Amino acid sequence: MSELDRENIWGEFREAVNMTPSSLAKWLKTDDSKSAGWTDGSGGETVGHHSGRRIVEIKKKSKTDLTDDDFVHMRKVVGYVHRHLAQGGPKKDVEGSTWRHSLMNWGHDPLED
Repeated sequence: MSELDRENIWGEFREAVNMTPSSLAKWLKTDDSKSAGWTDGSGGETVGHHSGRRIVEIKKKSKTDLTDDDFVHMRKVVGYVHRHLAQGGPKKDVEGSTWRHSLMNWGHDPLED
């Protein structure tokens, strides 16, 4: 991965993920977080919840300690957040919506924009 790719992903990730590591970690402990999203069929942790745990790890690292795998995940997060936001959220009760909860699992709280 080129240095330019890394810089672009870094900037996009920082814009897309608007939750701090501590607020995301706290959110991930809630029942709403654990129930939002879909599983890979194993019946375990949702894909978004797993991503959220990974985001917390990434955000705690210094930029120079990030691996290519971290940047691949960061790119995935950016894509998810952009696609999900483009769908638009519910007209009512955004705060308690599964749409918002799913985004929060991926590190983006739409009410913080």
